[in-house]
Amino acid sequence: MRHAHAKVNLWLNVVGRRADGYHLLDSLVAFVDLADTLTTRPGKRLSLELDGPYAAELARDPDNLVLKAARLLAERAGVAPRAAIALGKHIPVAAGLGGGSADAAAVLRELVDLWRLVMAEEELFDLARSLGADVPMCLAGCTALVSGVGERLNPAPPLPPAAILLVNPGTALPTHEVFAARRGPFSQPTPPAGPWRDLPELAAELLRRGNDLSEAAISLRPAIADVLAFLRGSAGARHVGMSGSGATCFALYETLGAARGAMASMPPAWWRHAGTFVG
Repeated sequence: MRHAHAKVNLWLNVVGRRADGYHLLDSLVAFVDLADTLTTRPGKRLSLELDGPYAAELARDPDNLVLKAARLLAERAGVAPRAAIALGKHIPVAAGLGGGSADAAAVLRELVDLWRLVMAEEELFDLARSLGADVPMCLAGCTALVSGVGERLNPAPPLPPAAILLVNPGTALPTHEVFAARRGPFSQPTPPAGPWRDLPELAAELLRRGNDLSEAAISLRPAIADVLAFLRGSAGARHVGMSGSGATCFALYETLGAARGAMASMPPAWWRHAGTFVG
């Protein structure tokens, strides 16, 4: 079994736009203990079995990114696309947590092993880039400074010890809608101030950077503002922000106990996960 960890954009700045319409980003990406699970075994054909709390939402797409990744890998390697894939879906769909990209990256790793392929890492990352901007970072699976349209990865300073609380108001938010709603000038790319000695130092930089898509996301899903306000008022929150294009928001705390404590008075309709960073 392989875990496909959710990614969080601790900051996200939009620094430009290419001629083809894709936006250029400057972001610090980290991974958390929330994860989908993925297993593969030999099969007579390519199949995908879905389970978990968000399986029904994913089942609406008969040709999702996991199957696309499997077919593309088989084509690149010159093998028959035969595998029985089982995906346990625990990351909310269209929530700004990169669940689909993490699943695609995980199935690439799994099928390389199952099909006993000899493929260089550079070729695997090239294949990942063709599946979407978030797939290479999920394939790497470690804290990274992200640039370009999301495909350029550089090592990031290590994160200080911290707990994270993820909260979604119970609404999906497609990325393309948020970028279409974005207004205003582009940010200027700047090098990070890290390494960060402790959580307050990291929180100060995150506050300075922010998320350039927050205003657009709130204009489309006003409930995001309610989540952010709740988290800012929670005891022990050192930094509060929105991940990616939303609608999931996050707060950082010194301890996992503080993160869990913040959930006590949260509206029951909101999805939440208190956890830690991985990778």
